[in-house]
Amino acid sequence: MSSPTILTAEEQQNVRAALRFLHIRFGTWQILAKALRFKRPRLVEAMSGREAVGADLVLRVARLVEVPFDDVATGRYPVKETCPHCGRGP
Repeated sequence: MSSPTILTAEEQQNVRAALRFLHIRFGTWQILAKALRFKRPRLVEAMSGREAVGADLVLRVARLVEVPFDDVATGRYPVKETCPHCGRGP
């Protein structure tokens, strides 16, 4: 069994920012975890920094919001100044 691909520290920060944005959009970590088909405890561990963010989580986020993997990993998603409550952006 191969180990999961671990992202750079900057990429992990970008993914955590996307997850914080989605947490507001979905309302709870439980609902977001269910939408991502990811276990809530693992999601919370990744958000807290106790567990590294892997490519599997980035892929799930990208699929959920229908953007390329690279947009999530590089911080292009969510677009800066986009309101997490209503979705309006620049």
